[in-house]
Amino acid sequence: MQKINFPTFGPGGNSEAFALAGKKSSTQAPEWIKSIGLDAYEFEAGRGINASEAVLAEIGEQAKRHGVLMSFHTPYFISLSSVEEEKRTNSIEYIRRSLAASELLGADTIVIHTGSAAKITREQAMKLASDTLERNLLVNGDTSIRMGLETMGKLNQLGTLEEVIELCKISPKYHPVVEFGHLNARYVGGYFPDCDSYRRIFDKIACELGDDYAYNLHCHFSKIEFTEKGEKQHLTFSDSVYGPDFEPLAEAIIREGVCPRIICESAGTQSDDALAMKQMWLSAGGKA
Repeated sequence: MQKINFPTFGPGGNSEAFALAGKKSSTQAPEWIKSIGLDAYEFEAGRGINASEAVLAEIGEQAKRHGVLMSFHTPYFISLSSVEEEKRTNSIEYIRRSLAASELLGADTIVIHTGSAAKITREQAMKLASDTLERNLLVNGDTSIRMGLETMGKLNQLGTLEEVIELCKISPKYHPVVEFGHLNARYVGGYFPDCDSYRRIFDKIACELGDDYAYNLHCHFSKIEFTEKGEKQHLTFSDSVYGPDFEPLAEAIIREGVCPRIICESAGTQSDDALAMKQMWLSAGGKA
């Protein structure tokens, strides 16, 4: 992965503003994203990899031409911790296909959901996920693309920060992907009250995995509605109830001297809200 010396911001998928601008194809996304002042784009394949190789390659070419950093969200039906052997084997194949798609896109990171811990203990889920990730290295270990493991928002999902870090210790190929809204939701709010609460995330990753993992950390940021069971739904930055707030994170980024890539997954306003985050970072004293 190319080391970037300033934080980068962009949307996950195509926003309502993209459509309102008259854009119809994701091949137009990199140029449009750059034109509005953003510099990253996460291709969303949560419901499966449906784009053709030609389309993926064209998006990749446009991203390279316009200097937009690419990442790729793998299908949601990947489950590293499934009790069904077939599902875990299939998950490794979905990761292989995701890496192939990412090569065409020029993406340097894929984002993977770690799985469920609903019907088994967390210890059992971790054991199964670890086994799947070990086996995945035998199939997909020969890649320069970061395989990112995402923190999750529901209590019955595998994916606390501690669990993600532990799984990343299996191999340098695995990197944490921190979804700040997920962490806030799974702890039923109030998880990020101030700058120091965000700084602790970067410090913990640096201490457990190394400074490089924290420096160019791949992140997601959304305001997320939650219940006592954790995440319910993604919101927009117009929310003033659930949070979390981005301003303390902007301050933490500057004080920690880190340069994360922050992908916004707001519900339809992801490009607008990514721009808002970039502006908050600049207002806090950031320099691109």
